Amino acid sequence: MPELTARVVRASFPRGTLAIRIREVLGALFTDEDFAAAFPDRGRPAISPGALALVSVLQYAEGLSDRQAADQVRARMDWKFLLALELDDPGFDFTVLGDFRSRLIMHGLEERVLEAMLARLSEAGLLRAGGRQRTDSTHVLAAVRTLNRMEFVGETLRAALEALAAAAPDWLAPLISSAWVERYGNKVDNYRFPKGENVRREWAEQVGRDGFALLDAIDGPSAVAWLREVPAVRILRRAWAEQ
Repeated sequence: MPELTARVVRASFPRGTLAIRIREVLGALFTDEDFAAAFPDRGRPAISPGALALVSVLQYAEGLSDRQAADQVRARMDWKFLLALELDDPGFDFTVLGDFRSRLIMHGLEERVLEAMLARLSEAGLLRAGGRQRTDSTHVLAAVRTLNRMEFVGETLRAALEALAAAAPDWLAPLISSAWVERYGNKVDNYRFPKGENVRREWAEQVGRDGFALLDAIDGPSAVAWLREVPAVRILRRAWAEQ
């Protein structure tokens, strides 16, 4: 029951936890009606747009990709409390978040998240009239899109390295350093990306350089030709051309 969820969460987390404070201070921040124009009237029921908007706010605040945010919905009690979910609720597939953002943009509703939040903050007396606006919904959507691209390219390179480590370990070993092991030793969707635009750009550029260096080595004279046909390598080459 939601009431049980609330009691468990309050006992398990400090009162300063963002998701809990949002629910306790602001209540229902978004309603499904706020985003009704982006969803059809008929067909199977969609996941609550209001809940997806809340997840998007937390996702941006904590610097999470779509996959990571969906994992938090399944695993964290404070997020379940905010979303009014049962403790055993299975959540949703991470691709739903990307579809939600696309629908907002397609129907010109990308500012609705910010407008609804500002209105609720004003009602709660937490926002003064005439104050400066720090960001907007377009910026939030762009930041989340960047995180998803970072996860994609990082995981693509990691998968190629794992495939090569299994297929040609002696060839690969001289090419990589301890820094590579640190960057790509674990799945990228388990990694919290650094905050700050400049730091993230540096991370992405480093991954790009590493990927190009690996592809150059694979295309070099010392590499056997069949390395170029390894499926993970072919995916890496295509991803680097597209990204």
